[in-house]
Amino acid sequence: MNLLTSDTLTVAKNLLGYRLVHESDEGITAGIIVETEAYLQDDPACHAYRKKSLRNAPMFGVAGTVYVYQIYGMHFCVNIATNQKDIGEAVLIRALEPIEGIDLMEKRRKSNVLKNLCSGPGKLVQAMGIHKGMNDWHILENDLKILPPLSDYSETPIVTTTRIGITQGATLPYRFYLKDNSFISKK
Repeated sequence: MNLLTSDTLTVAKNLLGYRLVHESDEGITAGIIVETEAYLQDDPACHAYRKKSLRNAPMFGVAGTVYVYQIYGMHFCVNIATNQKDIGEAVLIRALEPIEGIDLMEKRRKSNVLKNLCSGPGKLVQAMGIHKGMNDWHILENDLKILPPLSDYSETPIVTTTRIGITQGATLPYRFYLKDNSFISKK
């Protein structure tokens, strides 16, 4: 997938408009990627900043390796490794616009408010049925996939801003979202 072979900041922008799809035993869920954040190895907010560990090892995998981790002891997030093997960089999938399997997403999230199903990294992981067991999967070889856009998003402006919910590296402009999309996590 050529999409994942660019530098991490470019990948974070280029993923916007692509679809994240999970084919589970319960059914298929899918959403359009509308918000991402980039994490580079020399970035103090990046899990790979200090060194490779058991927890962050998938970030050092080949581009397309899935990195699922827990935050605040309760929510999971999903990232996609984006650089060459042994360089710990990834893109956090921050928000989706739900397009398929919405009933299943509502059941998993215990909510029928469409805007709130995938408007944040913890919410989208729950709605999509992504779990820790997917850690170290590859996005091209398993039931969790990134597929090309269904529509042309090349004319949709991309907003570049600072990341959310971090203290170190908080001023870096590594967060990207589709302008005027109502499914992003926050403005």
